[in-house]
Amino acid sequence: MTALTTAIKVVKFELSDLARSRWLLAYVLSVALVTDALLRFNGADQRAVLGLVNVVLLIVPLVAVTFGTMHLYARRDFIELLLAQPLRRPHIFLGLYLGLTIPVSLGMIVGVAVPAAWHGAWTASLTGALGTLLAVALALTAVFVALAFCIAVRCEDKVRGLAIAMAVWMAFAVLYDGAVLLLVSIFADAPLERPILAAMLANPVDLARVLLLLQLDISALMGYTGAVLKNAFGSVQGLILATAALSLWVAVPLWLGGRSFVRKDF
Repeated sequence: MTALTTAIKVVKFELSDLARSRWLLAYVLSVALVTDALLRFNGADQRAVLGLVNVVLLIVPLVAVTFGTMHLYARRDFIELLLAQPLRRPHIFLGLYLGLTIPVSLGMIVGVAVPAAWHGAWTASLTGALGTLLAVALALTAVFVALAFCIAVRCEDKVRGLAIAMAVWMAFAVLYDGAVLLLVSIFADAPLERPILAAMLANPVDLARVLLLLQLDISALMGYTGAVLKNAFGSVQGLILATAALSLWVAVPLWLGGRSFVRKDF
């Protein structure tokens, strides 16, 4: 059986199982309600999209990393059943990853796109911003599900694994910005353009924030580095660099997790 066939079979089973998941349904409804409220009270303009930026940058990574970690722990019996079959472990791991990433990503798309269409937000002025918002949400979902799988495979204890997953989310989504701002204030007299750019690439949440804010054309709100970031990420080369960085944030944890999955004694 080829790698693609194995992965597809695992993905199909995971999709059929997750289609009945209350967690996933709650996620879709929550995103839809938040999107509807923002569009209803702010109107179909950039203020509503800016409000959705906070949802994407905070809620999407949190849901992806916690749900991904809990899901892999909960699928222990199913994984052992798959390992008893003549299937290669890397193919099983890839199928499990795609089987969770795809429905969670589709849930985010439905939760945003349907209310946006209902309120007529898919206009010429907002289509690019909403499209970028969804693309970044999908990228963050892929990144943090990969991180969750890496944590769950390498950490045997469920409580410890979930604690590590929450700490990873807290570090990237909350604490990282504070640490960067502290360093900027300490070394305010030094040229910090390149270190700031490196800091953006080292955090997928910050990288997503930069891409979203630049798409909304409000880079001035990012402080004195806004112009530098716009020059770096506002061009075709910058978009390629950002895409490559996000791809690495998916590939590296997925590779580490797959490597541990192959060696793990279930």
